[in-house]
Amino acid sequence: MMWPAKRRQAASADWSSREERSNTTLLRIMSWLSLGLGRRFGRAVLRLVAAYFVLFSPTARYASRAYLDRVLGRYAGWSDGYRHVFTFASTIHDRIYLLNERFDLFDIRVHGGELVDEAMARGSGAFLLGAHLGSFEVIRAMGRQRPGMQVAITMYEENARKLNDVLEAINPAMRQDVISLGRVDAMLKVREYLERGFLIGMLADRTLSQRATDPVQQCDFLGAPAGFPTGPLRMAAMLRRPVIFMTGLYRGGNRYDIHFEALADFSHVARGQREQEVQAALTRYVGRLEHHCRSAPYNWFNFYDFWQAGPPLSSKPPPSNEP
Repeated sequence: MMWPAKRRQAASADWSSREERSNTTLLRIMSWLSLGLGRRFGRAVLRLVAAYFVLFSPTARYASRAYLDRVLGRYAGWSDGYRHVFTFASTIHDRIYLLNERFDLFDIRVHGGELVDEAMARGSGAFLLGAHLGSFEVIRAMGRQRPGMQVAITMYEENARKLNDVLEAINPAMRQDVISLGRVDAMLKVREYLERGFLIGMLADRTLSQRATDPVQQCDFLGAPAGFPTGPLRMAAMLRRPVIFMTGLYRGGNRYDIHFEALADFSHVARGQREQEVQAALTRYVGRLEHHCRSAPYNWFNFYDFWQAGPPLSSKPPPSNEP
């Protein structure tokens, strides 16, 4: 059974061209209710929201299937799709509490935190390279609990505006250091923050396809080629800074596992060796991403056809006589 062409085209559409389903007024209402009535009440509402999106958002549903079939190595049914969307909704909902410093509600376990401590001790900054895998907010929350840890995040201007709207809706008192990419002074601002000892947070699994200047490298990811931007690693190489892989995985209930792993150190790489080292670092990045996707498969939050490769691996359950 072929994946319907219209659905395949919708799921393959450029992620940056679609508006996010978010509403600042709704966020303010949800924040007020969740803080007033508690996390248990909020999660009960989330179950209804997740069910709605599984039933009435075919683009996200088919993109979810394309990913889950690959990472699980089997047919992903409706229950898998629901769990995928509910995990995403849970991390968004938990932002409300994390941004309001209700850390007591969570069991947050940090692995590799000494890498961040060492980077801060050097005082020259470093890059934190993540993906749309798990919660970035829980990593920022950990930073607010570590004295002296300062993180600035980079994103394209429109996404920065959306982020600021979301933060204002959840907690107007919160402020975020955001560096807008796509501007001529972006590199200078990143360098300035680094020299002040900041960690530069970047999500390096998406590129804006309409930008011809965004270099993309095809890498094997979960069994098929996918395009990954090389810009973040090239920036780290040009600015001669170490790069740390980061992810904050939601494990269910109130538990999060934060992982920091050494990815590359461009501090002493000669100019002629940069391209080779960037390629090696990208291979390691994709490898760590695949590892953590298999470890926490429902934490992948790219709800579009990441491979741009047509139908998912399976469009119906395999026959019972197949292995």
